[in-house]
Amino acid sequence: MAKFRKRPVIIEAFKWTGGPDQTEDPEWCVDKIHTGDIWFRNAGTGACEMQIQTLEGTMTAQQGDWIIKGIKGEIYPCKPDIFEATYEPVE
Repeated sequence: MAKFRKRPVIIEAFKWTGGPDQTEDPEWCVDKIHTGDIWFRNAGTGACEMQIQTLEGTMTAQQGDWIIKGIKGEIYPCKPDIFEATYEPVE
């Protein structure tokens, strides 16, 4: 079987806390909230979840997950351990 390496891609992302300490969201996230592609379940509680309409259907982000904007503008959640294993900061 052939093997492949993932090409280096620069993405935008932020860690979503779901709480009052979340002081700023990227404009691309706010835009998706306004268009209805992102909405919240249990807002204002410790169990708040971010619902994201993706190309594969609705995905749920838990507090502490990373929210990623992909190379084609798609938005999706990523668990912290996967994010740390896959991405590194760009200077």
